[in-house]
Amino acid sequence: MSEGGSLDYLDLAPIRTVCGTVKLPGSKSISNRILLLSALAQGDTRIRDLLDSDDTRRMLDALRTLGVVWEREQGDVLRVRGAAGAFPVRQAELFLGNAGTAFRPLTAALAFAGGDYHLSGVPRMHERPIGDLVDALRSLGANIDYLGKAGYPPLAIHPATMHGGKVSIRGDVSSQFLTALLIALPLCAERTEINVEGELISKPYVDITVNTMRRFGAEVAREGWSRFVIPAGCRYLSPGEIYIEGDASSASYFLAAGAISGLTGGGPVRVEGVGRASIQGDVRFAEALEMMGARVTLGENWIEAGAGDAAAGRGKLKAFDADFNHIPDAAMTLAVAALFADGPCWLRNIGSWRVKETDRIAAMATELRKLGAQVEEGPDWLRITPPPQITPHVAIDTYDDHRVAMSFALAALGGVALRINDPGCVAKTFPEYFDVLAGISGR
Repeated sequence: MSEGGSLDYLDLAPIRTVCGTVKLPGSKSISNRILLLSALAQGDTRIRDLLDSDDTRRMLDALRTLGVVWEREQGDVLRVRGAAGAFPVRQAELFLGNAGTAFRPLTAALAFAGGDYHLSGVPRMHERPIGDLVDALRSLGANIDYLGKAGYPPLAIHPATMHGGKVSIRGDVSSQFLTALLIALPLCAERTEINVEGELISKPYVDITVNTMRRFGAEVAREGWSRFVIPAGCRYLSPGEIYIEGDASSASYFLAAGAISGLTGGGPVRVEGVGRASIQGDVRFAEALEMMGARVTLGENWIEAGAGDAAAGRGKLKAFDADFNHIPDAAMTLAVAALFADGPCWLRNIGSWRVKETDRIAAMATELRKLGAQVEEGPDWLRITPPPQITPHVAIDTYDDHRVAMSFALAALGGVALRINDPGCVAKTFPEYFDVLAGISGR
């Protein structure tokens, strides 16, 4: 796929068409939840189709440092020996890179572990807020210190007497705070009630958490999205064997490529590993593509997308104005798909982009402008007006953000010769992304 490249950049030639089938890598969100739950459970867990990426390696390294035994078996199976709620190692330093799906849940679990732990990451992780989670844990007895700026990593966690009861957590900054609390609270064995303050963002990710906890024997009761109850005596038991779904956020790039390519006679593209039976909210990306005029078909474990007849006849996708609070990661793909729309596109309620791997609202606005789009940005929204013709030669900066790199690769379908700077950032969730895209591309 590369006409030239190095560790610093990758040059992508214009893509004339895409068509074919992609087997998705495992979901990052599910993989790291399953890894931690397997470590906390009683009994051994055999995990199939685990994502192999930087984020999962961070979690695996941390678990090994904490004394959790895991080993790779024949094929794609990882066996984790559960620690039954008590990490064997009581003093450790953990470096977690920029893996929020490892840093936030481990912070909560280690608050209950009765040891001394230092948690740190890359500089960007130290800019991502964690104060709301720390405040909630402190209200349950946790002894946590900030080692730098208050409200942000790195952290020092000390032994403490933890208890259940009632705890409040903000829901409008990151759903990972609530996920971290939910995963950790069965460790205290007391009934605990979590009250969510404000609107809970990224609700489907909390659904993933509750669903995976249930598979390990921990039932969570909830009233709407504002109150969650973990019963007394709750503990984790291994299900024995568990499969990881394909990553629905990663599916969005290939489905969008199928819809865009269909405008000029290409497509469709089918992804395997997610479908009608998925527990991931990002499968609703398919609905957003249909809103743009794509033809989408779903099976139990696959989704296929191409351009609908009307969109193909116009040679453009339909413009949209929608709230994407429920699919913030996949919505980045729609921001690039907006380049192929027939008018201005609004992405609303995406404030969580500001505290991700980079400030994604600012990053997407900057890079879309390079491609000729007119872009307005607000605290939690973007308005993208597609250009009459996409700028033909562009270098895209990726801000050490895998989703920026993967979504902007779709601009090559607009006759653009792209240079992707720091392409290796895709290793966070999808190390083979550019090779897989090349496998379904024609020129």
